[in-house]
Amino acid sequence: MTLPEWLPIRSDLRHEEPYGAPQIEDVVCLNVNENPWAPSAEVANDIAEAVRQAALGLNRYPDREATELRASLANYLGHDLTIENVWAANGSNEIMMQILQAFGGPGRTAVSFAPTYSMYPEYARNTHTRWVQGVRRDDFTIDPAHARELIAAEAPDVVFLTSPNNPTGTALAPELITEVLDLTSGIVVVDEAYAEFRRETTPTALALLADNPRLLVTRTMSKAFALAGARIGYVAAHTAVIDALRIVRLPYHLSAVTQATGIAALANSAELLARVAELREERDELAQWLRAQGYTVADSDANFVFFGHFTDRHKVWQGLLDRGVLIRESGPAGWLRVSVGNPTEMAAFRTALQEVDPR
Repeated sequence: MTLPEWLPIRSDLRHEEPYGAPQIEDVVCLNVNENPWAPSAEVANDIAEAVRQAALGLNRYPDREATELRASLANYLGHDLTIENVWAANGSNEIMMQILQAFGGPGRTAVSFAPTYSMYPEYARNTHTRWVQGVRRDDFTIDPAHARELIAAEAPDVVFLTSPNNPTGTALAPELITEVLDLTSGIVVVDEAYAEFRRETTPTALALLADNPRLLVTRTMSKAFALAGARIGYVAAHTAVIDALRIVRLPYHLSAVTQATGIAALANSAELLARVAELREERDELAQWLRAQGYTVADSDANFVFFGHFTDRHKVWQGLLDRGVLIRESGPAGWLRVSVGNPTEMAAFRTALQEVDPR
């Protein structure tokens, strides 16, 4: 994409490209970590009825505080959270933007540790927040000593910690999160977009909220809830943090239709999350199979697997696509990420990979 010189766009945006993973029809889509199991007809009917009821009042603005949705989210999360501890928006992307609008900005610094979610530096760019990127170890964990040095040197206003991490699937120990909180006077965001897929022995940062008022835990309904098309993200935090986010949110930012969809989905959470355990098993079987083929595989607590190494990963990616399987080039060179699909999709991926990259 080339923008014309006459267009008076910000200079720091002129040569940028829009974010986006490929969207290709008639292929096995294993590139954006979607839940392969759509809501059942019964759940779809419940959501449709909730949306129908909301449609009867679309001449009025929606509840700008998303009161019922936030109450439902607090009830789902547990950990003694109340509506005052939860905020919702159009996907966790908007939550992240609101966080940097409130706590970042000109003269402020945000820090994270690569490889991690590729949108973080774009949120920083869009809010004029200085972006500093540390590095992860070879096993994609974060070295506490490196974290201490980086935070001491940069004095960040915002630290992003992703657990499970995207694109690697790596989970963080609670001890690292609390240490980072002790090291900085800024806020610490733990992005738990894939939290429902974590192993039972992997704790959630939600358990740390009560003792850490500068901690924010963000999540989404796009993944485990199979609601990527609904665009509902949310954050749990101290009430003062939630109030700060309410200052920067756009008026009526969450439509009545979106709120109704989320409330109905949460009322059916048991059914929507019923296949999460199955996807965990599929993930672990996939990781084991890839290792048996000779690949290096990162330990994953998410619904995807990060594997390598490839001399030319794009060639492998293209070869898979030529065979009707779309995965993701992500993270450092030599690595690919594949989402966990249903058994038929996984079989197609295995067959295509063996044809493209026999080992």
